[in-house]
Amino acid sequence: MANVDDFVLISVDDHLIEPPDLFVTHLPAKHLDHAPKLVRGDDGADRWTFRGVAMETVALNAVAGRPKEEYGMEPNSLDEVRPGCYDVHERIKDMDAGGVLASMNFPSFPTFTARIFAPDASGDTDLSIALVRAYNDWHLDDWCAAYPGRFIPMAVPAIWDPQLTAEEIRRCAAKGCHSLSFTENPASLGYPSFHSDHWDPVWQACVDTGTVVAIHLGSSGKLAIPAADSPPDVMITLQPMNIQSAAADLLWSRVLKNYPDIRIALSEGGTGWIPYFLDRLDRTYEMHHLWTQQDFGGRLPSEVFREHFLTCFISDPVGVAMRDDIGIDNIAWEADYPHSDSMWPSAPEELGAVFDKYAVPQEHIDKITHENAMRWFSFDPFAHAPKAESTVGALRARAAGHDVAVMARGTRVRTPDEKLEGFRRRAAAAASAGR
Repeated sequence: MANVDDFVLISVDDHLIEPPDLFVTHLPAKHLDHAPKLVRGDDGADRWTFRGVAMETVALNAVAGRPKEEYGMEPNSLDEVRPGCYDVHERIKDMDAGGVLASMNFPSFPTFTARIFAPDASGDTDLSIALVRAYNDWHLDDWCAAYPGRFIPMAVPAIWDPQLTAEEIRRCAAKGCHSLSFTENPASLGYPSFHSDHWDPVWQACVDTGTVVAIHLGSSGKLAIPAADSPPDVMITLQPMNIQSAAADLLWSRVLKNYPDIRIALSEGGTGWIPYFLDRLDRTYEMHHLWTQQDFGGRLPSEVFREHFLTCFISDPVGVAMRDDIGIDNIAWEADYPHSDSMWPSAPEELGAVFDKYAVPQEHIDKITHENAMRWFSFDPFAHAPKAESTVGALRARAAGHDVAVMARGTRVRTPDEKLEGFRRRAAAAASAGR
C-alpha cells in the first residue's frame, strides 16, 4: 500500500481570490484612481468594480473548509471564505495542513485571460497593459516570492495584443515564470482562432522562454450548458468538455507544426477521456489525412499529442487506471484549492486510495504527484527545501494545530431554491450575452 506520508504533492491547478490591495504597490500612481477596486455592496457581497462593471467571486470558487450546504453560485465577501483564499501566509498554512508542497495559482476576477483589463471603447491601452504588468508583478513578486519553492509562477496575457503578450511572457520569464494562463477558444472571446497566424508572437515567446501555455477549462468565458433552464448539474458535468475541443483544435492546427517545441497544459480537464481521444485522433488521421492534407512527418497524432500536452486531474480514477494509455509522462495532479472540486485537506488519502486500487508503482506515483510538474514547468522546489522536509508527513507535522475543521462561514442564509434561482439568473445572463 502507498504510504501517503511519503508523497510529495505539487498541484498544477489551484486558484486564488485577489486581495483588495492588489494594485497598490505595483501599479503606477497615475493609474490608481482608475484601477479595479473591491467594493462591498448592500447585500454584503464583495465585488471588483472596473469601468462600470461589477465582477463577483461566487461561492463555488472559494468553498474550501465550508459545509456543502454553503456551496452555490451566489457572490461572497472575503469574510465568508477561508483566509487562505486571499492571504498568502494563510495559504501556506492550508497547503502544509493538506500536505501540498507547491501550487500553481490561476487568477479569479480578471478571468483566466485577464480580458477584464483589455482596452474599452476609449482605447486606453496604457492603462490596460499597466494593469496586466501590475497583476503579474503582484503575483510573482508578492504572492510567489513570499515563499520561494512553494508556488509555480504564472503570468496572465495582454490577450488583446499578441505582441504585448509576447513581451510580457519574456519579461516574466526573466523573473523565473514559465507558465502562461491562456484561453481554450480565443474565437469565443472575439479574437482570431488558433488556426490563424495572429498568435505567432505568443507561441514564439513561449518556445524561446520554455513557457507552458496553461489552458484552463472555462477560460473561453462560456458556461457549458445546452440551455438556460438546465440545472447546474449539467454545467458541472460538462465543464471539462471545452478542454477536449481545445485539444483537438490545437492538435490539428498549424501551431504544433510551426512550433514543435510548444508545450500545453490542459488544466482541470481530467484524464479519463484521453485514451479514446487518442484513438479517435489516429483513426481520423488514417481515414482522412490524404484529403485533409494533414502531415505529422510520419508520426501518428497520438504521438504528437504526447510530445506537446500535459493532462491534469483532480479526482480521476479512470485516468489513473489507464495511465499507460495516456502516457505516464503526460499526467499531473491538481488540488483545485479552494474550488468545490477540491479534496482539501484530505487529498493525500483520497489519492492514495486510488493508487492502491490500481496498484500504481512508486515510479508512476512520483511522476504523477510531482516529477512531471517539475519537468514541464521548469520548477525545482528542492532547491529551497530538501525532499525529506517536503513530504505530506513533514508538511503536516509543521502545520500541527492549524484548524482544518469544516466551518460554516456564510453570513447570509439562502435556501436551496434561492441558490438554484441565482444560478438560473447567471445562466440566462450568460446566454443573452452570447457566452
